[in-house]
Amino acid sequence: MPAQMPAIGKVSSEIFDEIILPQLGRKRNDTLVGPQHGVDVGVVDLGNNQVMVTTCDPIFVVPPYGWERSGWFAVHILASDAATSGLAPSQITLDLNLPLSMNRDDFEALWSVIHRECDKIGMAIISGHTGRYEGCDYPMVGGATVIAIGPKDKYVTPNMAQVGDHIIITKGAAVEAAGLFAVTFPNKVAQVYGKEFADQAEQIFWQMSVVDDALTAVKVGVRDKGVTAMHDATECGVLGGLYELAQASQTGMLVDHEKIILQEDIEKICKMFEIDPYSSISEGTLIITCRPHKSKDVLRRLEDKGILCSVVGEIVEQEKGLYYFKNNMKRKLIHPKVDPFWVAFGKAASQVENKVQ
Repeated sequence: MPAQMPAIGKVSSEIFDEIILPQLGRKRNDTLVGPQHGVDVGVVDLGNNQVMVTTCDPIFVVPPYGWERSGWFAVHILASDAATSGLAPSQITLDLNLPLSMNRDDFEALWSVIHRECDKIGMAIISGHTGRYEGCDYPMVGGATVIAIGPKDKYVTPNMAQVGDHIIITKGAAVEAAGLFAVTFPNKVAQVYGKEFADQAEQIFWQMSVVDDALTAVKVGVRDKGVTAMHDATECGVLGGLYELAQASQTGMLVDHEKIILQEDIEKICKMFEIDPYSSISEGTLIITCRPHKSKDVLRRLEDKGILCSVVGEIVEQEKGLYYFKNNMKRKLIHPKVDPFWVAFGKAASQVENKVQ
């Protein structure tokens, strides 16, 4: 029976395999890495030992966050996937299909933050399209492509993970889920945990980027010299990201669930909104695999930058399967399929709306 489209969120691996993967346009010899489930980037051979890495994502803008947060988040979501290649993002193209409600002052406020964050990261805005149209609305107001260019032997992708690698996770589970709940429903959080906690929890928002994580990790070296693969734990969170990396690299995994960081503030927010943090969306959480002799160096460099991190397991042969240990029990690691964040977020939003009415 053919796979069905999901109710919400990214398409499943089955839809990807059945519809997208067999139909990828012209086959070209200079395409080194094409679309793959669980792989964040594509790679093109430019010749002269240079490659171009690209990634595409929606431009995600939420006005209630304020234009400062909205612009920062939009840029860092886009740049994070490209940074998982180990190459620094250098160019970006932006297609802005804006709602009619956006006026000049709003647009200028948003664009100034986009410019500033692109400049900080090192990305030049090289082309794009900007307009206001009927039928367009927040939060998806267009799309973008981020480009990174560098040496052919310096990039990594999730399919490069090797047996024996250590698995490192930065910041822990549910960073994005907690960050978005905290800034969207501060009054609701304050009612349960108090205003001081609510104000503090809003700072989780600024953890939702892996640009620094990725570019710091690869300073130890890549491939046989260090980091072999990196993957951004977005929809379906840490568990989904681990599964996707294993599928991409055709390997197995043994993971110690209890070593996956769960920040105290994040744990409280997930408990309040009744979601499993380990399968919830977590932009800002980077999954890294590296050769075992370099894992301590990766941890040290990340910690020196103030980035929380931990070794949670290792890559094993594919025939050994995907497993994690929790409460002294060995459990099979499966893909969550549906991220619990979306339903919980919609429920919370409707409750706020009903109170207003």
